[in-house]
Amino acid sequence: MKRDLFFITATLLILTSCTSNSVLKYPEGIDHVIVIGVDGMSPDGIRKAKTPTMDSMIANGAIKWNVRTVLTSASSQNWASMIMGAGPEQHGITDNDWERDNHTLPPIVAGEEGIFPSIFGILREQRPNAEIGAVYNWSGFGRLFEKKAVNYDKTFSTEDSTAADFIQYIQTKKPTFGFVHFDHVDHAGHEYGHGTPEYYAAVSKTDSLVHQILNAIKSAGIDQHTLVIITADHGGVGTGHGGATIEEAEIAMILYGKDIKKGYKIQQQVYTYDLAATIAFAFHLTPPYAWIGRPIKPAFEGFDEPANLWKGKEIIAAPIILPAKKLYKQAGGLYFNEPATVTIKPAAAHDIIHYTLNGGTPDSSSPVYKEPFTVDSTTVVQAIAYDDKGNASLVKSAYYRIVKPDANTGLTVSFFKGKGWKQLPVFGELTPAKKWSSYEFNIDEAQLTGLKEKDNPTFALLYDGYIKIDTPGEYRFFTQSDDGSKLYIDGKKVVDNDGDHGVKEAAGNIRLDTGMHPIKAEYFNAAGGYWLDVFYKGPGIPKQIVSANKLFKHK
Repeated sequence: MKRDLFFITATLLILTSCTSNSVLKYPEGIDHVIVIGVDGMSPDGIRKAKTPTMDSMIANGAIKWNVRTVLTSASSQNWASMIMGAGPEQHGITDNDWERDNHTLPPIVAGEEGIFPSIFGILREQRPNAEIGAVYNWSGFGRLFEKKAVNYDKTFSTEDSTAADFIQYIQTKKPTFGFVHFDHVDHAGHEYGHGTPEYYAAVSKTDSLVHQILNAIKSAGIDQHTLVIITADHGGVGTGHGGATIEEAEIAMILYGKDIKKGYKIQQQVYTYDLAATIAFAFHLTPPYAWIGRPIKPAFEGFDEPANLWKGKEIIAAPIILPAKKLYKQAGGLYFNEPATVTIKPAAAHDIIHYTLNGGTPDSSSPVYKEPFTVDSTTVVQAIAYDDKGNASLVKSAYYRIVKPDANTGLTVSFFKGKGWKQLPVFGELTPAKKWSSYEFNIDEAQLTGLKEKDNPTFALLYDGYIKIDTPGEYRFFTQSDDGSKLYIDGKKVVDNDGDHGVKEAAGNIRLDTGMHPIKAEYFNAAGGYWLDVFYKGPGIPKQIVSANKLFKHK
């Protein structure tokens, strides 16, 4: 009798366990998934722009603020990774020049159209009767998914026309899966710069379009069974992106609607290629083995964070050192014949800020910032914030250059016109259109007024002078430039940062004796935004901008 009772009890426990697991295997009742992809929309954009619709979705849905992109943080490889559930190493789309018939790295596995399997193709394969559509502002998105997998495929030149067509598609076809792509935020980032009023205005415009799309979902009568996901491909710094910085390589992802938890902050680490796996999870699809993405299960009701989730230390928001960094211009500044006032603000009211001057990386044992202070010589200020849980921010730096200039301080700059350059020109074959003086290696927008040709963004600059070295030893020089640059000292090439690219840093070493050394920087802009900074570090000198008090023109 006891034996029979044992087997009955055990059987009931097993059945209960199986039933429980089957209920929690997938979310239930999601018949439609709508993805709103916004090119270049950063978490900072959502936080600081007026976005009442997205704010409401976050309050009534799930959010992951720090979704990591693939590298480089550019469009093609990230949109591809999102819909293909894998990274460039798997799908082979490594840059914006990729084309189906012109690429260097083939996909690790390909379907009949010769591309890595995307969520479009997987959904079509496993649900042959599904209504699938894509409407996109950037025409390049259309080459990333299987054309035979979609019922509807349209591209439009503006965000408004894209939204209008997508809204009509939702109302008339009630798609199983619909993907809309907007490009205007990225345009604002490139033209005006990330974090500018114009950039935030573009994010606010996105919010209004999202509002219209949500209304369309509701008017189509499918809102009670629809999952809406808002995502982006990358953020940005200054007027560009592509680098490996938090500002460029982290995005936000919002999940809202059917079966999504309300007001939930996702703890699971999320990567851009997890989007496709999450859509497959919502639709109960079997993802291909070649995908590496994982569904964001804890965003859904009835699902917990992974049992083996390793959180480590949280990275909190960094302090702001004033004058703050603006676009590519570093925090700090150039001061003539006067000291600089250093003010540091915490990102959160109760954070404790520690700082150092001229060298050491700050930590919890460094001096605590309490009030503004002044520096009367060239100084590198570094600051870190800690919250009440011991979590730390990234270290932020500011470069204060205190200079007492004379007529010989600075560099001579020569301007050259060009066209179609993809790398630095041979300057010896060119005649400068104009010359002026610059205190440091930077690009003065005012000096370029009237020099750049209309509808031709290409030009070059040559910086020439001397650098004063006070302590002999090994020095490391860096150029941060958009586009290409090279740096020469004593006639030797020290840094090679040539090519058509966004802001990128390259470095090189040289041993220098005490005294004056000829220094020359070559720079060119191919198209779009432009920037140049030159840094160095050496014996007793932390990495910093090469200051005007160390640069001198030829006599």
